[in-house]
Amino acid sequence: MQEAFRDNWIAPLGPHVNAFEDALCKQTNAKQCTALSSGTAALHLALILLGVKQGDVVFCQSMTFSASANPIAYQGAEPVFIDSETDSWNLDPILLEKAIQTTIQAGKVPKVIIAVHLYGMPAKMEEINAIALKYNIPVIEDAAEALGSSLNNQPCGNLAQFGILSFNGNKIITTSGGGALLGNDATLIEKARYLSTQARDHAPHYQHSEIGYNYRMSNVLAGIGRGQLEVLGERVEARRRNFVRYTNYFSQWNNTGFDIQYQPERDGAYSNRWLTCIVVDPDKNKGLTRETIRLALETENIESRPLWKPMHQQPVFAPSTSYLNGSSDRLFAHGLCLPSGSNLSEQDFDRIFSVLDELFKKVI
Repeated sequence: MQEAFRDNWIAPLGPHVNAFEDALCKQTNAKQCTALSSGTAALHLALILLGVKQGDVVFCQSMTFSASANPIAYQGAEPVFIDSETDSWNLDPILLEKAIQTTIQAGKVPKVIIAVHLYGMPAKMEEINAIALKYNIPVIEDAAEALGSSLNNQPCGNLAQFGILSFNGNKIITTSGGGALLGNDATLIEKARYLSTQARDHAPHYQHSEIGYNYRMSNVLAGIGRGQLEVLGERVEARRRNFVRYTNYFSQWNNTGFDIQYQPERDGAYSNRWLTCIVVDPDKNKGLTRETIRLALETENIESRPLWKPMHQQPVFAPSTSYLNGSSDRLFAHGLCLPSGSNLSEQDFDRIFSVLDELFKKVI
């Protein structure tokens, strides 16, 4: 960043943007990358590149942040929400295939599948990709929360036709605001670059043959990203240590009759553990609820949050078709994201565990 200011190369594009893209390709094993203003912009461009238009059907994981679904609406397409399996809390392949078959029977053409790695936990991409191949439907891998995660030793972000990354301020590394579109087709990624810079034609004057977008990342933010990417491994290790600290702590109480559960990490999956998430079912925890825990932490100025509210429960998407099995409803009702920053100190954990100790003692 200091170099960008020193060289007075502040505007969009520049050497840091190119270098950041190269570094992201190296990190994810993707052949192509374009750095953008947000992960939402990356997802929007991916839908455009795949030809999504008014009335098309796009399948999207329901248990996710709204940014996974909003770009579907930007294109005037029809979102169809798919519930989660219990092995990773991500898109359920069985429900996905049912939704595809029902859509085809109704005379509609399924256009795209959006699979999300929730809280950094890899989805069942092998099964999802196999179903997508069977029905000839492209897959967009929303890895916004999963930089540094992998599946069967393959980095997340390069497990489908397009991969989406986010560098928003709350992500494991950040450019304050930013994202990236990953892929292996040089022509398509170059098209994304063109669209992201207002679709300016190659001409000495300003000429535009297509609608474009102001989606490109600036040289300054890319400089921040390059510095952040150098410590990605350390950040992932810190987040995974946080998870171990929490599981070790809760195991003491689980041995006394409680049953605090965690987001599973199945064989072959390696999560960056962006956030440590727990499930607190009052029927299995002597009446203790996630909301009781959240409010107790809040009293001591310690922030925690419920899991994402599923898209099928969101008022804006209420009319949309959904294929449900109850998983995401249960997760939202009982799930809690605990403080998970990479810089949590021993004193921070002492404060958190002190509040929780008092709660558990009261319940007992």
